[in-house]
Amino acid sequence: MKNLKLKSARVAMDLSQQQLADLVGVSRQTISLIEKGDYNPTINLCIAICKVLHKTLDELFWN
Repeated sequence: MKNLKLKSARVAMDLSQQQLADLVGVSRQTISLIEKGDYNPTINLCIAICKVLHKTLDELFWN
C-alpha cells in the first residue's frame, strides 16, 4: 500500500526524496520504495523520518 501520508508530509516541508534521504541517512531509492509501499522500513528509520518531518509514527505509518 502506498504511503501517501509520508509523501504529503515530505512535500509540505518542501523536501525532495533526496533531501529527506540525506537527512535520515538512507538512499533516495529507499525513500521512493517506502512511498510506493514496496519497502517496510525499520522502526528506527520510521522514527528518524518522523523527527525530520515533525510527525508522529501514527500520523505517517499507521492507519
